[in-house]
Amino acid sequence: MFQTFKNAWKVPDLKAKLMFTLIIILLYRLGAVIPVPFVDSEALAALFGSSSGGSDLFSYFNILSGNAFSQATLFALSVSPYITASIVMQLLTIAIEPLERLQKSGPEGQKKIAQITRFVTIAIGAFMAIGYYVTLSRGTEDGPILLNVSWFTALVIILCFIAGSAIIMWLAEKINDNGIGNGISILLFANIVSRGPNMALSAFTMIKNDMLSIITVVIIIAVMALSIYFIVFMTNSERRLPVQYAKKQVGRKIYGGMNTHLPIKLNMSGVMPIIFAQSIVALPATLGLIFPTNSDGFWKNFLNLFSSSSALYPILTFVLIIAFAYFYLTISFNPIEVANNLQKNGGTILGYRPGKPTSDYITKVLNRVTLIGALFLGIVAVFPFLIRIFDRNMAGFVFGGTSILIVVGVVLETTREIESQMTMRHYKGFLE
Repeated sequence: MFQTFKNAWKVPDLKAKLMFTLIIILLYRLGAVIPVPFVDSEALAALFGSSSGGSDLFSYFNILSGNAFSQATLFALSVSPYITASIVMQLLTIAIEPLERLQKSGPEGQKKIAQITRFVTIAIGAFMAIGYYVTLSRGTEDGPILLNVSWFTALVIILCFIAGSAIIMWLAEKINDNGIGNGISILLFANIVSRGPNMALSAFTMIKNDMLSIITVVIIIAVMALSIYFIVFMTNSERRLPVQYAKKQVGRKIYGGMNTHLPIKLNMSGVMPIIFAQSIVALPATLGLIFPTNSDGFWKNFLNLFSSSSALYPILTFVLIIAFAYFYLTISFNPIEVANNLQKNGGTILGYRPGKPTSDYITKVLNRVTLIGALFLGIVAVFPFLIRIFDRNMAGFVFGGTSILIVVGVVLETTREIESQMTMRHYKGFLE
């Protein structure tokens, strides 16, 4: 990995793309520390230090934003609106036929889909901004969080959060256009990594106050190291289907007749099932911030059922990860198209006839391989929740598995993207 980045730094255009991406990340992190007006930072810190403010939902949003959520800064909503909008649009393109035709209509259709996604992002950002403002306006038991509660204060704070979501979306698209790609993943990676020093300081403080033993910390580090190893192993693993190309004679020369393979990645969808699943399971708690209740009833029981402290939360997360893994498989890999391409080029999978038998076999292999990869992703994401059952002091690490998956997955995806661009630039072609 390090050698790949070192070699990419020697290529002028790739160096320019890397520099552009680093500048965008720097600007993004700068926006993540610009506070919005009318917010008392000390009272806000008390909110996140209290039992309600220290909830797992707040912890999840804080991880995605790189501590910007707990400080109510310009980029407090982080990439969540854009990710949720992408989920909504991808689901709608399958459910609504006009959107499906638009998606398949080429570059122009893709541009229109992207434009609609931007509008959906703004709408979701407005919804989340209103929820965050309502939470801030309630204050804490020690006093108010907002310096002034009025319609003008609400308008300014909500518009700042919405503008931050729009700027984040623009920065991610700029990385896609002029940087190394994977814009939203790169920004999410920067947020999670930026929390490293604070997490280390928090762990040291807990050890110093005898809230966390050194043995527990060693176990956490060992589990993280093993998780990274298995994530890399599973991500790079693939199932290779043997392919035989028939010989054909053109003039006096014979072409084809070679043996190759069709690689099928074990984790073809990357980290997106994790991100999507966490976004979906966080929706009930997000609604609870906007419409809180203190009285016993259906709404409170509903919020408690879907809270991160309930037994249903990790189960739902696990099921959604598997579901989104298969969902991404259906939109990114078409076995019928692959089988038709093999048949057109004279290739056959050994033991299966061209056409439908080949596509059925590829589909069967895909379903089995994807299930293994999805189960692994689900186990790694849910494992910290299981640890918390035995040790309540581990509540701050419930999203540790998700963070590791995202960080490692983004690094591997970015490395592959850079390697592919380097290969394309160093390929001389048959004319030379």
